[in-house]
Amino acid sequence: MVTETDLSLGNGRTLHFYDTGGDDRLAVFWHHGTPNIGAPPAPLFDAADRLGIRWVSYDRPGYGGSTPAPGRDIASAAGYVATVADALGIDRFAVMGHSGGGPHALACGALLPDRVLAVVAGAGMAPYDGEGLDWFAGMIPSGVASLRAAAAGREAKERFETSGVEYDPEFTPADLAALNGEWSWFGSVVGPATQGGPGGLIDDDLAYVSPWGLDPAQVTAPVLLLHGGRDGIAPLSHGEWLSRRCPAAELRCYPDDGHISVLRHAGAALEWLRRHVD
Repeated sequence: MVTETDLSLGNGRTLHFYDTGGDDRLAVFWHHGTPNIGAPPAPLFDAADRLGIRWVSYDRPGYGGSTPAPGRDIASAAGYVATVADALGIDRFAVMGHSGGGPHALACGALLPDRVLAVVAGAGMAPYDGEGLDWFAGMIPSGVASLRAAAAGREAKERFETSGVEYDPEFTPADLAALNGEWSWFGSVVGPATQGGPGGLIDDDLAYVSPWGLDPAQVTAPVLLLHGGRDGIAPLSHGEWLSRRCPAAELRCYPDDGHISVLRHAGAALEWLRRHVD
C-alpha cells in the first residue's frame, strides 16, 4: 500500500511524498522523469517485495501536490530527499531514477555521501556543460527543439511550451511494446503531471541545461547506469560520459533497447542494488 503525505517546507510551500512503508526494509528513493508525478514504480513492486525494498518518492516542485519552486536546480533534489528521510526517520538509503530522474538521483549520491548507499540511474542525461560531450548528438529533433528553447532562458521556454508544438518522443518498437505492457503504468503518472500546465516540465528542462550544482565525480557510492543503445531522448553517449566521470560506476548498455524498454532490466538493477548495500 502506498501512503501519500503533504510535508510543510515553510513559507507556504508543500512537498507531496509517497511511501510504501516497512521500517525493516531498505529504503529506496525513486526519482521520476519528465513530465511525471512522483508515484513509486508499481511495475517494480513485486521485485521490491521479494528483495525487501521500501519505496519512498516525491513530486518534484511544480508537479502534482508539490508547490512550484522556479529556479530549482538538479542539486535541490538532495535537500528534498533529506527532508523526507528525516521526516520518516530514515538515516541511510539508496536512490534510483529514470530519465530526468537520473540526474536527480546522482545529485543525492554526490551531496549526501554519508546517507546514500548506492545509486541506480536509467536512461539519464549528463550535465549540459559536460566536458568533451556533444550534448545534443543523437537526440531526437523534438528533444533538441525543446531543450534548446530551455537553453535560451525561461521566457523562450515558456513561449515554446505554449506555442502548440507537439512533442514526438519517437519511441522504438521495443519502447512501444513496454508501454503497451508492464510499463503502461506511465499513463498513470504522465497525465496528472501535466493537468496543471507545463510548469513542472519547464522547471525540469531549465534545470537540465543549467549548472547542476554538483559534479557526478563527487559520487563515491556504487553507481549502476542503465542505457539503451537506441535511446534518442537521452542518447547512450550521456551514459557513457557519466560512466567515465563517476569513480564507482558500472554501465550496462542494452543495444536493442530505447528510453522506456531499458526498464525491462530494472528488476535486475534492484538485485544489484540490494547486493551492494548488504
